[in-house]
Amino acid sequence: MKTIVIIGGGAAGLMAAISASYEKKKVILLEKNEKLGKKLFITGKGRCNITTSCPPEDFLSNIQTNPRFLYSSFQRFDNESMMRFLKDRGLKIKIERGMRVFPESDHSSDVIRLLKEECVKNGVKFRYHAHAAKIHWDEEKGFQSVELTDGQIIKGDSLILACGGKSYPSTGSNGEGYQLAASLGHTIREPQPSLVPFVIKETWCKELMGLTLKNVSIRVRDGKKLVYEGFGEFLFTHFGVSGPLVLTASTRLGKHQKALKEGRLRLLLDLKPSLTQEQLEKRFLREFDTFRNKDISNVIDTMLPRKMVPIFLELARIDPHKKVRDISKADRHRMEILMKELPMSISGVRGFEEAIITRGGVHVKEVNPTSMESKLVPGVFFAGEILDVDGVTGGFNLQIAWSTGYTAGFFA
Repeated sequence: MKTIVIIGGGAAGLMAAISASYEKKKVILLEKNEKLGKKLFITGKGRCNITTSCPPEDFLSNIQTNPRFLYSSFQRFDNESMMRFLKDRGLKIKIERGMRVFPESDHSSDVIRLLKEECVKNGVKFRYHAHAAKIHWDEEKGFQSVELTDGQIIKGDSLILACGGKSYPSTGSNGEGYQLAASLGHTIREPQPSLVPFVIKETWCKELMGLTLKNVSIRVRDGKKLVYEGFGEFLFTHFGVSGPLVLTASTRLGKHQKALKEGRLRLLLDLKPSLTQEQLEKRFLREFDTFRNKDISNVIDTMLPRKMVPIFLELARIDPHKKVRDISKADRHRMEILMKELPMSISGVRGFEEAIITRGGVHVKEVNPTSMESKLVPGVFFAGEILDVDGVTGGFNLQIAWSTGYTAGFFA
């Protein structure tokens, strides 16, 4: 019987273990933590956004880095396969806004429990507190064994590296997998935080901390070049901005790292995306005609959240106590422009501690996309976040783990 060693007991590692066990292989899963799925446990704010219900033919368009690499593994085990896998084993799921799929219970622990039970049922052996230190391999024979930090040697016929990236290092995902891959001769594309909030230069953002804006749109620009445009929910924080819109925008920054470091990236917030500039002007004129004797601050708060009014008027250089009748055409025009394009300077992104995923990792040109096997070392396979593949928010990144994990386990 073929023996498969898996390093990493997260989403990709567990699915690889299940897939390998279905092929009647002996599976030994090494997890350096005291339990499985620590990062999986906190995904989706503890609810576990398992996958997406988007049509399979649309899936790859939501992958930001190396989407074509995923074609074969996704064909083998797609999002519909994952939903069917869970339902067939008794886990009820539900579909929420944005085609996000969650367990009906809203407990990520139910997903982890199901995966673990499926492993146990099929004879997978777990080794906890098993910290891989070195991979032994031969140029001709390929993979031979894994040496743990305590000196133990775990022999096997194949190895699956599913040890994650660098995001949320407190869960054990601290980039050690990259070092193991590099020791095999693999190229590591520079790991960067992704699906991560933005740090904003303007200090007024801090005054709006906690304010959530729904149904707004943003554009991120590098000079005249449009980096990202989207519609949805936006959140002000003590360091800048976050929320689904910003997290998704952050996945587009891979090719714009120089612009980010040089402070050239600008975020433009459209507070009234449903109105054209002309329609907004008519709205202003109507409000001004109706409330001409009121302070401008009392009129603007019918158009914006109250918390935002003082800052908005300060940016527009207008006294909040100025009467509407005294507002000049130039004043009004500044407010109209500001409401459609409230500018912010992106000075950076938050660190790996707050990043949902990692951009970068093992260079996919050195991995066979059909099997997930290394092109450099026979018998070594990769799955999940360790690979240089990432997608937008909404269950796409977990599906990458399920698809690559299932494929690696099948072929290992």
